[in-house]
Amino acid sequence: MIVGPLDKNMLSYSGGVLGLIVLILDLIVIFEVINSSRAISGKLGWSLLVFFFPIGGLVLYFIFSNRAAHTQRYDPIA
Repeated sequence: MIVGPLDKNMLSYSGGVLGLIVLILDLIVIFEVINSSRAISGKLGWSLLVFFFPIGGLVLYFIFSNRAAHTQRYDPIA
């Protein structure tokens, strides 16, 4: 198969888009962990896992993190 210059640009562009999606998801997870009601060690552990292993950390976080139990809820004052 002969790959032309347009095909090479399309392949490199798709990798950049996937990288951008992973980066955005990682940032969402890290902000969610920081704002959660977890202990500091749990926040640090999840954040480091997602930072050093972006895709694997995302998968492990969404499978094993028990997000519902650690969601920070705000009660209205009035």
